[in-house]
Amino acid sequence: MSIGSLYSVARSTPGSARPLPHARAAVPLGLRLLAAALCGLLALTLTAAVFVRTYPGQWLDGVLLPPAQRGGGYEQQTVLVGPAKTVLATFGSPTLIAALLGVVLLVGVLRRRLVAGVVGVGMVVCAVLVASAVKEQLPRPDLGIESSTTHNSFPSGHVAAATALLLAFMLVLPRLARRWLAVPGAAGVSVIAAATMIAGWHRFSDVLGGVLLGVTLFCLAAAALAAWPGDRDAAGGSAGAGLWRGLAEAVAGLVVLIGALVTVVPPLAGSVQRGLLIAIVAVAASTMVLVGAVVFLVRSTDFAVPLSARGRARSLPSTETRKIS
Repeated sequence: MSIGSLYSVARSTPGSARPLPHARAAVPLGLRLLAAALCGLLALTLTAAVFVRTYPGQWLDGVLLPPAQRGGGYEQQTVLVGPAKTVLATFGSPTLIAALLGVVLLVGVLRRRLVAGVVGVGMVVCAVLVASAVKEQLPRPDLGIESSTTHNSFPSGHVAAATALLLAFMLVLPRLARRWLAVPGAAGVSVIAAATMIAGWHRFSDVLGGVLLGVTLFCLAAAALAAWPGDRDAAGGSAGAGLWRGLAEAVAGLVVLIGALVTVVPPLAGSVQRGLLIAIVAVAASTMVLVGAVVFLVRSTDFAVPLSARGRARSLPSTETRKIS
């Protein structure tokens, strides 16, 4: 009688061991984007709850954007009112908006990202509709604060549309081009946000809410595209290299942000009140950080969504394609 196990013991076959996925690859991009969208929605809800519904929030809004001393309203007494209204009138032109949305679709067609282009256009339209609906339905209570009105202007439709439009380009542009557009695009959104406050159209919380709304919608749209069969999340390179590259980009973005603030703040300080200056700087910094964060989050994604089953088959690895055929 032989002594031993009746079960066969499997032996490892020679060959290269399969590498373990690093932490970022272990979590699908779609889930990371959904988590970011949830954080954005939570931040948007807290901003509305604090600044619209509480006494300290309404008081702080009034400090950052004081009412005009003459004529009523919140239009600031500064030489920048004229340029601010020009910026708002230019960006608010339906012709310009339609042209920019057309460019998004055109880039999507040229890069074979038509689905991403359509989603980007829908994201901008959704930002405008949601901002309008929230302003109509969200009540602003009268908490007895002097010079505060019960008219609700949260969130800013101009800022939400500008943020969504910038991020719509991030769905169709190549990965490298997104990084080149992120900084000047965020600066443009900051200019529109500052113009709405200088012209007295919106409070600080309104423009911050507009940025958060645009970022939240982008994360939802990007999550839907990332979950579509055929999209690729090709990070490439080692985890260590990606970490150092990300840190280098973050440092470069921080240097650009500080340089822009140092260049812009001194001239603004002599033209606007201190509260408005703080609001403009805070919105610009928040916009830069939020846009940079979401661009970094989708840095390795092409949003290559095929239009048909044939396109999905082409996107599969060669081994799987051979099995299907």
